[in-house]
Amino acid sequence: MDFLSIITAKKLHQELSAEEISCFAKGAADGSVPDYQLAAMLMAIRLNGMTARETADLTMAMARSGDMLTPDVGGIPVDKHSTGGVGDTTTLVLAPLVAACGGKVLKMSGRGLGHTGGTIDKLESIPGFRVSLPEDEFVEIVRRVGCAVVGQSAQLAPADKRLYALRDVTSTVDAVPLIASSILSKKFASGARAIVLDVKYGSGAIMDSMEGTLALARAMVDIGAQAGRQVTAVISSMEEPLGTHIGNALEVKEAIDILSGRAGGDLKKVSLFLGAQMLVASAVCPDEETALNKLSLALDSGAGLNKLQEMIRAQGGDDRVCEDLSLLPQAPFKIPVPAQGSGFLARMDTAALGRAAQGLGAGRLRKEDVIDPAVGIVMQKRIGDRVNAGEPLAVLHARTKDSAAAAALAVQKAITLSDIPAERPRLIDAVITQSGMRKL
Repeated sequence: MDFLSIITAKKLHQELSAEEISCFAKGAADGSVPDYQLAAMLMAIRLNGMTARETADLTMAMARSGDMLTPDVGGIPVDKHSTGGVGDTTTLVLAPLVAACGGKVLKMSGRGLGHTGGTIDKLESIPGFRVSLPEDEFVEIVRRVGCAVVGQSAQLAPADKRLYALRDVTSTVDAVPLIASSILSKKFASGARAIVLDVKYGSGAIMDSMEGTLALARAMVDIGAQAGRQVTAVISSMEEPLGTHIGNALEVKEAIDILSGRAGGDLKKVSLFLGAQMLVASAVCPDEETALNKLSLALDSGAGLNKLQEMIRAQGGDDRVCEDLSLLPQAPFKIPVPAQGSGFLARMDTAALGRAAQGLGAGRLRKEDVIDPAVGIVMQKRIGDRVNAGEPLAVLHARTKDSAAAAALAVQKAITLSDIPAERPRLIDAVITQSGMRKL
């Protein structure tokens, strides 16, 4: 099939056949279509969209571009995915907590995309941690430990692996069909039967409107229904970084702090809520209240932290990081960013904060860029807080003073102060399942 004609059809707003979509996915997976043609196709989809049928076909074609696992893990395999954000470290908190409660978390994650952080990049900041595992070892760890988090292998959803990297550098990250098919193809290929999606809205989200966020959530729930999977979508805020730490090793530290009982806040709240949905979706708990109680007990008892250590050890990492945070990569410079005035913190440009961390080296500008695991930003203030002039808004963890100077200006520009007290943004807005939407 002539791939140029497929690009042309989508460029002209035409609906693609299942055969044409399969050709697209196959060409991405086996390398027969060059990057420049794939990039043109991605932009055509971004500009002209896809129907629900096309999006479902693309999801299944990408999932079937490699192996399709049907793992026996001693329970219903459950996975969680966030559509991306800043300081969003929920996986490192909830995966061990859910496993400590009897769940079987079979998690395939991605790398940083745009201004958002990637779970795989975070885990690679743990000395020795292996994100590439043979499929049989991946499944065995989930069966034995209860959770494992890996990157995409060459065998699982290879079409998505190639397209995911191209989207980051072609300004096609924010397309509903591409987001939905990317997320769910990995989940379907890895064998997840229950899937919880954290779909973000706000200044740090991929989608720039609530309308777009709801459209994405509903699209993924619908695709799940067509594929016979239990898909739950949670609508949550990214009006400010979810956690206080932005950057790879820094976010691992915050996750360990939460599991150790030293930290709380919005990251903990969202992690517990998502974990509860996972336990219900995978039939470990009968309802949300029971699940939340079970997760809280696992957190308070230290069972969640113990399970994180067990997962790190099983995947070849140095599990001593859970007790000695100095074993994580450390930046040479820690520089406070002073507030230029006084007032109430009224707004954050969360995407700009993500880009500031990216500029320090915590993210990628090009797909071949190497991430610095030690650098990032630790926020000192949240929306609604009172701020005095000269008080630190954040602390930069930087490799050089020059990179810190640029990041400091970006952080100051990203924060808006007001004389009027500001309300804290709503954290979780709704839950969408096949039966409809539940507002919270």
